[in-house]
Amino acid sequence: MTSVNDLLDILILEQRSENQFQGSSETVGSPNVFGGQVLAQAINAAYRTITNNRILNSMHAYFLEAGNLELPINYQVSTMRDGGSFSVRRVTASQKDTVIFILSASFHKDEKGYEHQIKMNPDIIQPENLASWSDILEQYGSMLPQKTKTFLEIPRPVEFKPTAIPNPFDKKDLPPYTDIWFKLKGDTSQLDLPTKQKLLTYISDYNILSVAIQPHASKAHWGNLQTASLDHSMWYFRDFDLDDWMLFSLESPSTSNARGFARGNIFTRDGKLVASVTQEGLMRPIIK
Repeated sequence: MTSVNDLLDILILEQRSENQFQGSSETVGSPNVFGGQVLAQAINAAYRTITNNRILNSMHAYFLEAGNLELPINYQVSTMRDGGSFSVRRVTASQKDTVIFILSASFHKDEKGYEHQIKMNPDIIQPENLASWSDILEQYGSMLPQKTKTFLEIPRPVEFKPTAIPNPFDKKDLPPYTDIWFKLKGDTSQLDLPTKQKLLTYISDYNILSVAIQPHASKAHWGNLQTASLDHSMWYFRDFDLDDWMLFSLESPSTSNARGFARGNIFTRDGKLVASVTQEGLMRPIIK
């Protein structure tokens, strides 16, 4: 995948019956299906059963089994509620006879009310002054660990620019927070809000667990940890444009019991808070 259109081809599912949908997968460098893909596909399935123009306001999901890249994923949508203001859908994703994922999603009618939001860091380094993943690969590819190099070589429809790039050979614990700019490749100017929410959800599963590893970087890295997303929640606050860089501001309040917890806020370039994300993931040390 090299553009937003390629990504949408994966995220928009084939309808098999009134409440059943099917999707295929594309690798992001992992041997298993990328969690962000399953999240976004499940939201696509849930949205296809919403007929009253309500907009996604939150979702909560659990990853139950690793997805097989070679098998189609079947999504079954159940209508849990259609009330006066909110609609709730439950989505179950399976491969063959195995349930790999469940999601609950809430949709809200357009309403006016009070508004406030936290502020984005005003001193954040702007993306024009930062190196992207592609730049890092081009400039330092021969010096990177092979696993990192192979991951960065995968074509992606999203460009990422971290505000700080840790040296993988510098075995030093790092603070439990980070900021990453991201931007989709291709024309996003004509997308409706449900489509933008699916794309934002896909992107939200990138980078998030890495912030929980940072405080343990003197000992822990992707090569000596068994990692997997366990659950993922997201709240959607406001409409937004995707045609400029956006900021994913992340922190990890805690790791314990071989699990890492991370949360983040997603801002537009001009500081509008559009979504918040939480995730807990497996961080099990590999004993050799």
